[in-house]
Amino acid sequence: MKTHYAALADQYRNALLNDVIPFWETHSMDHKCGGYFTCLDRGGTVFDTDKFVWLQARQVWMFSMLYNELEKRESWLDIARHGAQFLRGHGMDEDGNWYFALARDGQALVQPYNIFSDCFAAMAFSQYALATGDAEAKELAERTYRNILRRKDNPKGKYNKEVPGTRPMISLALPMILANLSLELEWMLDADTLDQTVSGSLDEIFSLLLDPERKLFYEQVAPDGTPLDCFDSRLILPGHGIEAMWFVMDIAERRKDPATIEKAVDVVLHTLDFGWDREHGGIFYYLDAQGHPPQKLEWDQKLWWVHIETLVALIMGYRLTGREDCWAWFEKVHDYTWQRFPDPEIGEWFGYLNRRGEVLLQMKGGKWKGCFHVPRGLYRCMREFEKLSG
Repeated sequence: MKTHYAALADQYRNALLNDVIPFWETHSMDHKCGGYFTCLDRGGTVFDTDKFVWLQARQVWMFSMLYNELEKRESWLDIARHGAQFLRGHGMDEDGNWYFALARDGQALVQPYNIFSDCFAAMAFSQYALATGDAEAKELAERTYRNILRRKDNPKGKYNKEVPGTRPMISLALPMILANLSLELEWMLDADTLDQTVSGSLDEIFSLLLDPERKLFYEQVAPDGTPLDCFDSRLILPGHGIEAMWFVMDIAERRKDPATIEKAVDVVLHTLDFGWDREHGGIFYYLDAQGHPPQKLEWDQKLWWVHIETLVALIMGYRLTGREDCWAWFEKVHDYTWQRFPDPEIGEWFGYLNRRGEVLLQMKGGKWKGCFHVPRGLYRCMREFEKLSG
C-alpha cells in the first residue's frame, strides 16, 4: 500500500503545482490596479473585474502558505504581497471591518455585512506575516481576529435584515471557521485566548448543532440547540459538516484526543451516507433534514469544494483511525471527483456540475470560487499521503 500512497501523493502534488496553481499565477493577477481577478472563464479570460474580499484574502493566504510550508519560491511571495498590499489599502472601512466587495480599483461596493471577509483577512495576514516578518501584517491579523470575537454573537450587526427576537438562530458556519482560524493564528495568540476560543467553538458545534442520533449537522438551530421547523433550520449542507470535521480532526490530533477524532469520523461517514446521490453519484449541495423539497433551487448540483473537502476529511480520518470504511469512501469520492471536475485540456477544475455530473458552468472562478478550496485540498491530501507512505 505504501507504493500506492506514494503514487497518490504524486498525483495530488502534480495537480497542485503543474495544473491548478499555474492557472492562477497566469490569469488572476491585476497588474494595473492590484489584487486579483477571480471571475475567469474556462480559459482564464476575465469576465468581471469586481473583487470579492474573501476571495482576495484567500489567495493571499494560499500563496503565503505555499511559501511557508512547501517551497520558498519568491514568485509565490510576490503574488501574496500583490494581494496583501491591495487589501491593506482598500479592504476595510474606518472601523476596521472588511468589505464584502470592491470595484476593480478598490472602491468599496458592498458594505462589511459578512464576517467571513474578516475571517479570511485574518488568516491571510497571519500567513503573510509569517512569510515576511511584516509586523504591521501581524498586528492587522490579530486586530481583525479580536474584532471577529467581539462581533461573533451578532456578526451582521446593523446589516442584519431579520426582525430582532422573532426567530433567533445560531449557525454552524461561524464556530467551524473560528476553530480553524484560531489554529491559523496560534503562533500569535496567547494560550488562554486560543484554548477558550477553540474549546468554545467545539462545544457549540457538537452540543448545539449536531443531531446526536443521526450524526448530522444542522446549518442553523435555535440558541439552545433546538432544530426549528422551517427551511433555514431543516437545511443540511453536507459539505459544511464534512469540512468542519476535518477541522475538528486537526484540533483533536494536536490535543491527542482520539475519542473526538472517532466522533468526527463517524459524522463524516453518516453525512456521506445521507448526502450521497445513489442514482447519479456525487454529493448533493443542499438537502432538507426531513426530506421535504429543499428551499435552495441548486440543491442537486455537485460542487467542487464539497468534493475536495470530503477527500481531505476521508483521508485524514483514514490515517488517524485506520478505518476501512473511510478508505472505501475515499476511493469512491476520489474516483467521482477526478473523473469530472479537473479540466485536462486547459487546466484547473470546473466548479459546478449538474446532478448527472456534467459540467454546468464552464467558468473556473467567480464570486464564490477562487484560488482556495482546490489547491488547499490538493495540498492537504498530498501531505496526508506523504505521511501514509512513510
